[in-house]
Amino acid sequence: MTDRTVWEVFEAERPQLVPYAGRFDGFHSVPAAVSKTCLVRFDNNKYSVMASAVGRPVEIRAYAERIEIRQDGRLVGDHPRCFGRGRTGYDPWHYVPVLVRKPGALRNGAPFKDWVLPGALEKVRRKLKGVDDGDRQMVDILAAVLTEGLPAVEAACAEAIAQGVHSADVILNILARRRDPAPPPLLLTS
Repeated sequence: MTDRTVWEVFEAERPQLVPYAGRFDGFHSVPAAVSKTCLVRFDNNKYSVMASAVGRPVEIRAYAERIEIRQDGRLVGDHPRCFGRGRTGYDPWHYVPVLVRKPGALRNGAPFKDWVLPGALEKVRRKLKGVDDGDRQMVDILAAVLTEGLPAVEAACAEAIAQGVHSADVILNILARRRDPAPPPLLLTS
C-alpha cells in the first residue's frame, strides 16, 4: 500500500481492533519448595516468604517486574523481580515470628542488615541497642506489629518516646490501653 501512510491504514483498521482493556496480567507459574530459611529459589535468585509457609509447597508467579509467591491461594511473598544471578530478596517482616525464638538474629541476621523501620520504631530500636535485653524487647515490639498493625505500634512508640521511655513493657501497655479502654467509672446510687 504505497499510496497510504501507516497512520491512514491504522485509522481504517481501528473499528475492527479489540478495544484496550488495561494492563496484561500475564505470569509464568512454577511450583517450588520453601527452605528452612524461609526462602524459595527462582531463576537463580532467592526470595523470602512468610515463616508459616516453611515445609509446604508454594506456587511462584513470575511477572515481568515482580515475583508473587502463593500457598493454597494465599499470598506469602511479594518481591521486585531480580534479573541478576545469586541475589536474595528479603522482606524482614517474614522473619518476625522466627525472631521470637531467636532474638539475637535481629542484630546479625541477613534479613535485618539494612532494615529501615518507620521513625518512632527506629528511635526505639536505637535506644534499646544499649540495653542488656534490648534485642528481646525489640522483638516483643515487632511481634506486636503482627497482631496490632504497624500504625498502632508506631503510634505507641511515638507516645512512649514523648514520655521519655522506650521499654517494650511500656509500649505494649500503651497498645493494650488503646485496644481495651478503661471501663466507665461506677456510679454509686443509694
